[in-house]
Amino acid sequence: MKTLKLIIAGFLLFMSSNSQAQVAVNVNIGTPPAWGPVGYSNVEFYYLPDIECYFDIHLSQFIYFNNGRWVRAKYLPRPYRNYDLYNGYKVVLTDYHGKTPYKYFKTHKVKYYKGYKGKPQKTIGNRQDYYHSNKNHKSDKKQHHGNNGHGNGNKKH
Repeated sequence: MKTLKLIIAGFLLFMSSNSQAQVAVNVNIGTPPAWGPVGYSNVEFYYLPDIECYFDIHLSQFIYFNNGRWVRAKYLPRPYRNYDLYNGYKVVLTDYHGKTPYKYFKTHKVKYYKGYKGKPQKTIGNRQDYYHSNKNHKSDKKQHHGNNGHGNGNKKH
């Protein structure tokens, strides 16, 4: 994974040196989102009990149940687009390594029920920093999706 990051970074540097236009590129392959909890570097998934879905850190995708099957998507489903990812509790799945955390959904749903709050969490970044760095984008102003467009920071629980 580090080799891939280095290759991509090298390619981008090469391309930018040959280009006259100024381009800002943010490569976040496998890095936790700004709304993720501090202190966990080698985890792959979060479980979000309030909305009963998972977040795949490496692929930056939400995994949720829809129409009888588990779906992976860059954004939360429409009913949860206003969910506050910064203030919502994230269960860090430290003991799971694989590709299908929903295999244990029944256990997670009971153990980490809607409204579950474990130990207090501090997020890696904060919503205000993200909003101000993206204030020129109309869609960010309008819908204000947290880091990488993963949900929205408007609704409080």
